[in-house]
Amino acid sequence: MSNYVQRFLLENLDIRGAVVHLDSVWQQMLAGRHYPQPVTRLLGEMSATTLLLGDNLKQTGRLTIQLNGNGPVSMLILDCNESLHIRGMAKCAQNIDPQPVPDLLGHGQLLITLDMPSMRESYQSIVPLDGDSIAEIFQHYFKQSEQLPSRLFLVTTNHAIFGLLLQKLPAADQQDPDGWARAEALAATIHDQALLGLTAEEILTRLFFEETIRIFDPQTVHYGCHEDPEKIYAMLRSLGREEVDSILQEFGEVIINDDICNREYRLDALAIDAVFREAGPTVH
Repeated sequence: MSNYVQRFLLENLDIRGAVVHLDSVWQQMLAGRHYPQPVTRLLGEMSATTLLLGDNLKQTGRLTIQLNGNGPVSMLILDCNESLHIRGMAKCAQNIDPQPVPDLLGHGQLLITLDMPSMRESYQSIVPLDGDSIAEIFQHYFKQSEQLPSRLFLVTTNHAIFGLLLQKLPAADQQDPDGWARAEALAATIHDQALLGLTAEEILTRLFFEETIRIFDPQTVHYGCHEDPEKIYAMLRSLGREEVDSILQEFGEVIINDDICNREYRLDALAIDAVFREAGPTVH
């Protein structure tokens, strides 16, 4: 299994980029979700893009990317931290037929939030959903935010995700006037799924076989969902004993759904008693 982001530089063209590949982490994210195939593809493409952006985090922080629309896929949300622990989910209709991305998403917006302890307040960017694919939506964002021509190439299956980012640096045209167009054309051939089984170095040397490529060390990606019951306890304590007891009386137990990690917590009367004592209970 290989889950990584790996950056590279086409030295003679002054073009930088990154490769992202997920397999076991992607399968963990999909486990128990049962999304329709069009939703799986969108979530995979968003996951790859989130990691390509999150790999730029140089200090402790969390990047959250949320796509909201009024189509049958009403929300896609991904987040990752500086260690590339990623998690994500989709909200969608139960039955969705294959259709163009703008029809799946409808009218809406892309919301990108960056939280870091060193920042007084979160950085937030909101842009409209402008594009016929996830790649085009984010290319529009890159153009506005980084002011660098960028291309994204994304491949998603039920078993693996692959993504390739190219960015044209300011001196690229002086290095080679045709270099950017050539690199774009070569990168577009990644949609051959046979590439999914290759290493980043093998992929890049096949794609850019005539170029000088500097390949940096890979950064490992992890699945970001782990049990943190103390957060559940803190939330219940913030509601107050009276409110929690009323829920317990009505339903016989307190059920809390963690949608982004696809996990359910159930607490009975004994567990609730323990929540409001100093030691927390074990939840199931």
